[in-house]
Amino acid sequence: MVKFTKQFEGQLVPEWKDAFVDYSQLKKDLKKITKGFEKTQTETSFIKTIKSSLGKLSYFGNKERERSRPIKVHTKLASSGSNNDVYETELLEKIADDTDAAKEFFICLDTQLNKVNQFYKTKEKEFLERGECMKKQMEILIELKDAFKQKQANGESPQESKEDDSISCTISCEEDSVKSRTDQMQLQDSCLENLENNEAGPLESPRSEEPIKINNEDSKLKTVSGRVFSCQGKNLKIKIPLTNPSRTFSAISYLIKEDLINQSSSKKCGPDGVNKLRISKKKLSHAEKMIKGALTELYKGLNYLKTYRSLNMLAFMNILKKFDKVTGKQILPIYLKVVESSYFNSSDKVIKLSDEVEEWFIKHFAGENRRKAMKYLKPHQRKESHSVTFFIGLFTGCFVALLAGYIIVAHLTGMYRKHSENTFYMETAYPVLSMFGLLFLHLFLYGCNIFMWRKARINYSFIFELGSKNELKYRDVFLICTASMSVIIGVMFLHLSLLAKGYSFRQVQVIPGLLLLVFFLILICPLNIFYKSSRYRLITVIRNIVFSPLYKVVMLDFFMADQLCSQVPMLRNLEYIACYYITGSYATQDYGYCMRVKYYRDLAYAVSFLPYYWRAMQCARRWFDEGETSHLVNLGKYVSAMLAAGTKVAYEKERSIGWLCLVVAMSSIATIYQLYWDFVKDWGLLQQNSNNPWLRNQLMLRQKSIYYFSMVLNLVLRLAWLQTVLHSSFEHVDYRVTGLFLAALEVIRRGHWNFYRLENEHLNNAGKFRAVKTVPLPFREVDEED
Repeated sequence: MVKFTKQFEGQLVPEWKDAFVDYSQLKKDLKKITKGFEKTQTETSFIKTIKSSLGKLSYFGNKERERSRPIKVHTKLASSGSNNDVYETELLEKIADDTDAAKEFFICLDTQLNKVNQFYKTKEKEFLERGECMKKQMEILIELKDAFKQKQANGESPQESKEDDSISCTISCEEDSVKSRTDQMQLQDSCLENLENNEAGPLESPRSEEPIKINNEDSKLKTVSGRVFSCQGKNLKIKIPLTNPSRTFSAISYLIKEDLINQSSSKKCGPDGVNKLRISKKKLSHAEKMIKGALTELYKGLNYLKTYRSLNMLAFMNILKKFDKVTGKQILPIYLKVVESSYFNSSDKVIKLSDEVEEWFIKHFAGENRRKAMKYLKPHQRKESHSVTFFIGLFTGCFVALLAGYIIVAHLTGMYRKHSENTFYMETAYPVLSMFGLLFLHLFLYGCNIFMWRKARINYSFIFELGSKNELKYRDVFLICTASMSVIIGVMFLHLSLLAKGYSFRQVQVIPGLLLLVFFLILICPLNIFYKSSRYRLITVIRNIVFSPLYKVVMLDFFMADQLCSQVPMLRNLEYIACYYITGSYATQDYGYCMRVKYYRDLAYAVSFLPYYWRAMQCARRWFDEGETSHLVNLGKYVSAMLAAGTKVAYEKERSIGWLCLVVAMSSIATIYQLYWDFVKDWGLLQQNSNNPWLRNQLMLRQKSIYYFSMVLNLVLRLAWLQTVLHSSFEHVDYRVTGLFLAALEVIRRGHWNFYRLENEHLNNAGKFRAVKTVPLPFREVDEED
C-alpha cells in the first residue's frame, strides 16, 4: 500500500508546491507529541461502563459531549479592510503531557488552513477574472462570425468571396482621440485593473509580445498591432502578437496604410462621419485560435485548482486521523467540520466556471461533440507500452553486437591508425558516421535528462510549452536512439566490410550519402509515422533559431540554440559532407577538393560562428522585447565565444607565438565568462547567503555533494580548448578520432548542463505559482466614455 505522503507529493501541482499543506511539517510536530505523550488518566472498566450508559441519554449525553470538547476553533477577520477569515484553535483541556508540543501542532495546523484558504481565494479570483475576459471575447467572436455568415448568405458569388473574404466595419472620424485613449489604456499592467473599470482587456503573460510603439509628429503613442473599429455596435481593437516575421512585416505595412488613412481621413469621411474598415477572415481565424488556446489553458488551471482543493482536504483528514490515533482524543469531527466549512472547500465558483468553459468549447469549437472537445481540454497521456521496452532491449543488443564486429574489422584493416594507407576512409566516410554519433549521443543524453526531470518532478513539458503530441517520453527517446544507432553502426560495419573485400570505391562511397538522405527524408516525411508532431516541432524550432531576430524567443528556442553551440563539430562535418556529395567528389575520389576551395574554407569558418551568432541574436531579440539589460550581458558571453573561436582560426593559419598568446588570453576570458554565467545565472548557484553553502535555498537533489561535483566537472570540461594549444593526441590514433573524443566530451558537458538549467527554471517558475500559460487575447473593447 502506498503511503499517503508519497501519494500526496506525487499528485500535487509542482508549481504550487509551497502553497499546499505542509504535510511533512505537521507529521514532525505530531511526532513530538507522540514522544512526550503519556496517558494521564486510567479509567476502570466500571467507570467506562457508567459513562457509556449515561451517554445513551440524549440530553445528558449532549451536555457531557459539549462540556468535554477538547478544542474550540475561533474565526475572525484578518484585518479591518480584508474579508479573509483567520482560524485560531484554543485548547480547552490538556491533550498531552507536552502541552507546548500540542499548541505548536495546532498553530501549524491553523497556519496551513489559513494559507490554503488565502491561496485558493487568490487563484479563484484570478481564474474568475480570466473567465470574465473570455466571456466577453467569446461574445465579440460570435458577433463577428455571425457577420461573416450573413455576408455569405447575401448571395455573393464564390469568386468575390475568394477575392475579398472580409467584412466591413466602421471607424469614427475622430480616430485620433479614440487612439490616444486606447494607448493610455494599453499602459495598464494587467487585465485586473481593466476589470475593475468594467473593461475587457487581453491578459498579458511574461512571454507575450508587447505592442511596438513609435512617436509621431504630435508625440502620440500608436500601436501597429491593431486599430479601433466599430462592429455590431461595439468599439473594438484586434491585437495579434507580433511573434513571427510575417506578422511583423504585415504590421509595419499596416502602420504605413494607417498613416495614409489618417492623412486623408477628412476627405474620406462620409456624411455620417464614419470610415470603412475591412476585417479579413484570416485575421479573425487567427483570433479564434488564440481564444481556443486561452480556453484550454483556463480549463487546465481550473482543474489544477480542483486538484488543489481535493488533495488539501485529504491531507487535513489524514493528519487529524493520525492525531486522534496518537492522543485518543476526538479532534477529527471538530476540526474537520471547520475545514469543510472553510472557503477553499465550500466555494463552488470554480466548478461552475469549469462547466461553463466546457459548454463554450463544445458549442463553438467542437461542433456540439463532447468527445472531441474533451480531447483538447483533457488530452490523455499515452500509456507506456511493453513493446517499446522490448524493442529498446532488442536494438541495444543489436548495437552492441554490431559495434563489437565493427571494432574487430577496423582493427584488422587498420583504418583508424595514425599513419594508415587508407586515408580516404577517414576523409570521406568517417565524417558522416562521426556526425551521426555526436547527434545521437546528444539525443541519448536528452533522454537521460527527461528521465531525471521526471524523477525530480520538474515540469519540462510546461517549461518548453510542449503539447501532449509534441512531448516525447524518455522511453521514446531511448527507442529512437537505439534504433538509429543500430542502423548507423550496421551501415558502418557493412561499408567497412565491403571496402576490406575490395569492392569498387565509387559504389561503396554511395552508402554513407544514402544513409544521410534516408534520415533527412524521415525528418521531413509528411506521413503520420515516426513521431510526426515531434519531428515538425523540431523543424519549427530550427527555423526559429536560424531566423532568430525575426521570431519571438521562447524557452525551447534558446534552449535548443544552446545545444547547437555544443554541436559545432557536427555542423562542420555536415558542411563537408554536403560539399563532398554535391560536387561529385565521391565519384572522382578527390576527397581533398573541398579543402582546396577557398569559398568552402571561408564557409567552414562561418559555420563555426553560426550557433553563437544565432544565440546572440536571440539575446538581442529578448532585450528588445523585455527590456532587461541581463540579456545584453548574456549577448556579451556569446560575442566573447565568437572572438575566442576567431583567434583559434587565425592561429591554425599562422602558428606564431603572438597568435598563441592571443588564443590563450581570449579563450581564458571567454571561459571565465561562461563559467560565471553557468553557475550563477543558468544554474542559480554560488549564492552567498543561501541556506546551502554556495548553492541555493531550494535544491531538487538531496545530496548537496552532487552540485559541488557538477561544478567541478563543468569547469574541467570547459577547459577542452587547451587541446588547441597543447595539440595532445593519443599515440597511433588519427587526429580525427581525438577530435571526435573531445567533441563527445562537450556534448556530455551540455547534457550535464541541461539538468541544472531546467531545475533552476522550474524553481524560479514555481516561486511565481504559475502553472498554466497566460495566453494573450485578440479583442480589446474600448469604452467611448473613457
